[in-house]
Amino acid sequence: MRFWDNCSTFASEMDIVNLIKSSGARNFAKLLSANVLAQVIGLIVYPILTRIYSPEDFGLLNLFLSIGGVLAILSTAEYYYAIVLPKEEQEAENVFGVGVLWLIATTLLIGISITFAKPISLLFKSPNLASYYWLMPLYVFAIGAWNLLNYWYIRHKEYNPISHYQVSQNILSAGGKLGLGLGGIFQGGMIFSVVIAPMISLASSWLYARKTLLPALRRMSWREVGEQAKVYRNFPCFVLPRSFVNMLAGQMPVLLLTPFFGGEAVGFLSLAILLGYTPIGTITRAIYQVMYQHTTEQVHEHKPIGQIFRKFILSASAIIIPVFVGLWFVLPNLTAWLLGSEWHVSGEYIRWMLPWLYVSLLSCSINYLFDVFMKQNWGLFFEVILAVMRVAGLYIGVRAGDFMLSIICYSLFTTLALVVQIVWMLLQVRRYDRSLCE
Repeated sequence: MRFWDNCSTFASEMDIVNLIKSSGARNFAKLLSANVLAQVIGLIVYPILTRIYSPEDFGLLNLFLSIGGVLAILSTAEYYYAIVLPKEEQEAENVFGVGVLWLIATTLLIGISITFAKPISLLFKSPNLASYYWLMPLYVFAIGAWNLLNYWYIRHKEYNPISHYQVSQNILSAGGKLGLGLGGIFQGGMIFSVVIAPMISLASSWLYARKTLLPALRRMSWREVGEQAKVYRNFPCFVLPRSFVNMLAGQMPVLLLTPFFGGEAVGFLSLAILLGYTPIGTITRAIYQVMYQHTTEQVHEHKPIGQIFRKFILSASAIIIPVFVGLWFVLPNLTAWLLGSEWHVSGEYIRWMLPWLYVSLLSCSINYLFDVFMKQNWGLFFEVILAVMRVAGLYIGVRAGDFMLSIICYSLFTTLALVVQIVWMLLQVRRYDRSLCE
């Protein structure tokens, strides 16, 4: 008989399953529906945007977002992940304070970097970037501030403001790109939209949080904030480098391939990454946000969690694999039909991303386990391995002078690394559940 059948504690897993079916499922459905609506709004306009903006415009936008994404990771030193973990509310409030201090300091430093806008743009062989780099501090601040608010909401199971932010941000971004593009503001229109949209949505979201956050901010003390910074130092020590490496590796196709193959080729790839990863990211965010908070509660209460993850992987695979098999045969023609014939190659790129996208959904949905089990050092280790594998895949294509080969190797090498990571995380879950039976 298997271990799971012998374990007396296993019966309590039914309580977890029932909880998931009730509040957990409702929260997931709420977030997923908001994410889907937000992404649908964004994607609806893309057949129009691809006929207004050039591949070079998309390439410049993705370069801006790539740099901004890396800098946004530094903005809070990843302390926002720790907001969910403390049992005591006061400790969580002071962790929030640590993130705020990091955000202010980082934004000021990025503001100073504006003086180096031209050298930065030349580094990436994208001279037009210098004209819009002054928007970078605003973008980084908006993303960092939202990350703090987002996890504050997750801790308190307040999913409505998360949903409202996601929908409003995408409406504003899509509307801005469309309106400015039709008005003849091309490259600038794309970048202005992705900066202004989160800032407006952030301001609106603050209205939800101020009733709980303002009293929390008043209760903070420098001493307690400093203590929590030390308690959760694993986040800047391990999670920050992990996230930085992950973001850098994720943006490596844009950052590395642009100098070798030019902005137009990378523009096609940028759109492929956007269209391919958007639905996966939509589902992943909803799963991650609900399961992170829920799993943390179960661990605090010393309840098993293994069945949740086994069911999730089996259910997700049963849905995704048949869908992806069907997409393999239709993607290039579908992309050309939706976006225009010149974007046919983007569909080819997405097709080769499918294995990576599948395992990415599984991995990203549960990688908070590194934080729950306080094994952030292992998270960093796997991210370094993943980055090395991704760079190796891209290097093969660059060395051969074959852009498509770079994409194929990047996807396959990423898939292999993520599979190993998923297996390791599931082994940790099994080890934790076994410890409850001892």
